[in-house]
Formats: sequence, C-alpha cells, structure tokens
Amino acid sequence: MPQLIGIQIASARRVKINARAVLTAIHKQPTAGAVPVLPLGLMGDEQADLSVHGGLDKAVYAYPSEHYPLWRAARESAGLAAIDDALPWGSMGENLTLSGLLEREVWVGDVLQFAHCALRVTLPREPCYKFNAAMGFNTAAKTMAQQGCCGFYLAVQQPGHLQAGDTFEVIPGKRGLSIPESFRAKMFKHLR
Repeated sequence: MPQLIGIQIASARRVKINARAVLTAIHKQPTAGAVPVLPLGLMGDEQADLSVHGGLDKAVYAYPSEHYPLWRAARESAGLAAIDDALPWGSMGENLTLSGLLEREVWVGDVLQFAHCALRVTLPREPCYKFNAAMGFNTAAKTMAQQGCCGFYLAVQQPGHLQAGDTFEVIPGKRGLSIPESFRAKMFKHLR
C-alpha cells in the first residue's frame, strides 16, 4: 500500500537567483505530527507565485521518493556531490513525499484516500527556473522534462489532516488522461 513518508511546508521568502531577489517557497522543511489539510493546502505552507502554484487545483504538491536517487546522481554529475549530504524530503519543493506511487500509476481525477482526508490528482508539476536554482544546476528542469519525474498537484477533496507514516488508497477517477501524458504535452518545448 502506498505511504506518505514526509510532509513539508515553507513560508515564502526572498532568495537570490541569477543576481535577482526572487520570492519563493520552494525550500520546504519537514513538519512533525498531524498537519491540518485545508481547502487551499497544508496549514503553514505558502506559495509565492499564485499564477503557477497554489489555488484550489494546485493546493498540495506530491512527489515520489523513488526519484530521489536520480536527482542525487544528477547533482553529482553536475559537480555538486560535495554539498549534497542527502537531499532531504522536500528538496523538489514537494509538500508530500510518497512511497509506492509513481506518475505512471496516476491519472487526473484519481483520489488519494487517506484515513483523515482525501486529495484529488489534478495536474503534473511543470519545472521552472526556481527548480533549477533549488537543485543547483541549470539543466534540472530539462532533466525533469526528459525523465518524466515531475510529481503531481492535488486538490483537497476532503479537508482533514495528514501525518508522516499514513498509508492511503488510490481511488481511480475517469482514467481519461494520465499524469505522464499530460506532462509530455506540457513539456514538449523542453524535449526538442
């Protein structure tokens, strides 16, 4: 059964990216205990640019833990291994780090049914320059586009709370559009 292995949140803050001060909340930090899940996301979590993150359809971002070895290897290839101790959960900017559920197993409209809340799959994540900066190398977004390891956004179908260690069931939706199909269509420009 799939499991929630990490919950992360962040406040929006200014960071320097390409000599500019940019507002971002990509640097998620782990939480402990039960975290309230509200219609617009996890209590205490912020999004800096509501035109691309947040809102009802992008309230929560989930990412498979199974992709972390790929990012460790990519950072090592980019010469960043010396500063990369572990890439803790949340390093992709995700709120929820999942185990046992990959993008190829997820369709728009599927519901992740937890004991105390339900989250509906809405969209794949589209990487941007802030992801490049967070990962420490300028081809991170392109790597995500090529590998398809994007994670997915969730809408809050039933508010409640979550805690690391919770298991969940995937309740199938209409199964009309898979996350990989949607991601490939959105990332076509990066794959040329």
